[in-house]
Amino acid sequence: MTVETHEFQAEARQLLDLVVHSIYSNKDIFLRELLSNSSDALDKLHLEGLVHPESGADLSDLHIRLEADPKQRTLKVIDNGIGMTREEVRNLIGTIARSGTAEFLNKLREGQDQGASAEMIGQFGVGFYSVFMVADRVVLETRRPGQASGTRWESSGEGTYTLQDVEGPAQGTVITLYLKPADSEDGLADYTSEWVLRDLVKRYSDFLSYPIRMQVSKGDSTEDATLNSMKALWARPTDEVKPEEYHEFYRHIAHDWMDPLETISMKGEGTFEFQALLFIPSKAPLDLFMPDARRGVQLYVKKVFIMDRCEELLPEYLRFMRGVVDAQDLSLNVSREILQQDRQIRAIRKGLTRKITATLKEMKEGRPETYRTFWNEFGRVLKEGLFREPDQQETLLDLCMFPSTDSSEPTDLADYVSRMKPEQEAIYYLIGENRLILENSPHLEAFRQKGYEVLLLQDTVDAIWVEQVADFQGKPFHSASQSSLELGSEEEKKEAESRLEEQRKELASLLAWLGTRLSEQIKNVQLSSRLTTSPACLVSDADDPSPTMEKLLKAMGQELPPVKRILEINPTHPVIQRLHALYSEKGDDAFLGQVAEMLHAQALLAEGGELPDISRFSHNLVDLMDRALG
Repeated sequence: MTVETHEFQAEARQLLDLVVHSIYSNKDIFLRELLSNSSDALDKLHLEGLVHPESGADLSDLHIRLEADPKQRTLKVIDNGIGMTREEVRNLIGTIARSGTAEFLNKLREGQDQGASAEMIGQFGVGFYSVFMVADRVVLETRRPGQASGTRWESSGEGTYTLQDVEGPAQGTVITLYLKPADSEDGLADYTSEWVLRDLVKRYSDFLSYPIRMQVSKGDSTEDATLNSMKALWARPTDEVKPEEYHEFYRHIAHDWMDPLETISMKGEGTFEFQALLFIPSKAPLDLFMPDARRGVQLYVKKVFIMDRCEELLPEYLRFMRGVVDAQDLSLNVSREILQQDRQIRAIRKGLTRKITATLKEMKEGRPETYRTFWNEFGRVLKEGLFREPDQQETLLDLCMFPSTDSSEPTDLADYVSRMKPEQEAIYYLIGENRLILENSPHLEAFRQKGYEVLLLQDTVDAIWVEQVADFQGKPFHSASQSSLELGSEEEKKEAESRLEEQRKELASLLAWLGTRLSEQIKNVQLSSRLTTSPACLVSDADDPSPTMEKLLKAMGQELPPVKRILEINPTHPVIQRLHALYSEKGDDAFLGQVAEMLHAQALLAEGGELPDISRFSHNLVDLMDRALG
C-alpha cells in the first residue's frame, strides 16, 4: 500500500509542542482522553446502527479494550466503535492543522482559550495529541463499518505523519502507543503496569457506559476482566436505585464510613443539561473550617471524570456537600482541566443551589429531627451565606435556627416573630461565647421583665451576618447590648425617659466623676433603663463593632484602634446609691477610685469579657475585702 507523508504546518507544530509540554499538568490524562474518544465512537456506532440498520454495524458487544506489553513497552487502546474513513482521519486528526490554528494558538497563549470548543477537545481533537506526552511513536489503525479497507496513521509527533490504506483491521479503532521509559522526574508512570491502568480507569473512566476490558493476572494465570463499574447512579431513575446503592456510592466518593444524612438526585434540563447526585454528610468533617479544606463536588462531562473538587459549582456556604455533577456539554479549556467562567457554570450553580435549599426547606418542615441534626453539624457554615450571597438572604433566613431565652431547643425566625409581643418592634439578639454567659448577662434583665424573647448567638459567624442583614419579615434586628435601646409601648418609653431625666439630675455629679475617673477604659457613663438587678453593664454605640466582632477582626490580623464602650449604671441599685452618697460626702479619694474600677471590671466579667489588667483587679479586690472585714 502507498504511504503518504504529510508535514504539520508551523502553527500546528507549535500547538503540538504546547499540548505535550505545557497544557496538561497531569500526564496520566492521556488515557482519559483516549477512553473518552473510544466511548464517543461507540455512542456514534450505536446511533448509526439504530438509524441505518443496513450499514452492517455490529452492535452485539460494544466495548473498549486495553492491551499492555511490558517487554515491547506498548499500550493499545482498542474499540469496536464507528471507526473512520481515510478522509476523516486526515480531517479529524488534522484538526490542529486547520486554517484556524494560528488564531486558536494566539488565544491559547494569551489565556483566552474560550474558543476551545468541543470540536477542539472532542474525538481526536487536541486531546488526542496528549499521547505524545507519554509515547515516542503512535500508530492508529481504523475502519468504518461497510468499508473494505482501513486506514493507518503514524507519527512521532515531531513534524510529520504518514497515512496509508491497510487491509484487515476490524471495525473500530486501534491506537498503539510506543511508550517512553517510566520516569518519576517527568511524572511518567509505568503505563504497561496492570495496577497503574486499573487505577487510571477507576479514577477517570469508571462510569463510562461501555465495559473497559483487559487481561489481568489471577494467581499463576490470567483472565479477562472489566475494569470499570459502569454504575453511573445519577443517570438512572431514582425509583430503580436502592438506598443501599446510594449509600455505597457516597462512601466511595466521600471516603466516609457513615451513611449520608440526605441524598439529592436532580436533572437540569433546558439550555444546559446536567445530572447531579449530591449528598449531605451525617457528620461535619474535621477540616470544615480550615482554609485548605476539601470542598466542591466531582465534575464529569458525559460520564468522563474532569475534576475532583470543582469549587465553582457550589457557593462556599454549601462546601459540606459531596457528590457528582455530570454535564452533557460544558466549556472547558483545551486541557479539560480548568473550567471557563461562563454562563453554563453559573446556570448549573444556580440550579444546584436552588435544589439543595429547597431540599433543606422540605427537611426542616417535614422532618424536623433530621433537620436539627443537619443544623447542629452545618448550621455555622450555612449562615456564612447570609453575608457572602446577599441575594440568598431571604432563602437562608428561612432555614436558620437559633437558641433563644424562651427554649432550650433552637427556634427559627418565623416562630420567633409569631411569639413577639404586640408592642415589640424588633428581633433582639445577644452575641457571646456560650449560652451560660449569655443567659446570665445583665443585658437581658429588662427583656425578662418585659417578657421579650432574645436570640442567643454563640457562633463567630453571627457577629458578621448581623451587620449585613437588615430585617426579617419587616422586623429589624437589634442588639440587646447596644446603647440605643428602648423597650415597651410608647407610653412606657415616655415614662421611663421621664424617670431617667429626674435621676440624671440627682446623680449628675456621680456620672461626671465616674466618666472622668474611668476615661481610659470607657467612652462615657449613662443611666440605664435595662438593668433591674445588676449595678452596671457595658453597651456599645450603634456604629461601633461588638466585642465579638472586634476580637474576630484582630484574629484576622486587622489592627483596630481601641474601641471604648459605654458604662450604663442602674440608678436604683444599692451599690450605686451608696457610691453616690459616699462621693457626695467625701468627694474623690483612693477608696472610691477602687470601687469605680471594680464596678467597670464587674460589668466586663458579667458579659464574659476579659480583664485587661488582672493583677490590678486582684489588688483592688484584696483591698476591698480587707476594708470590708476590718
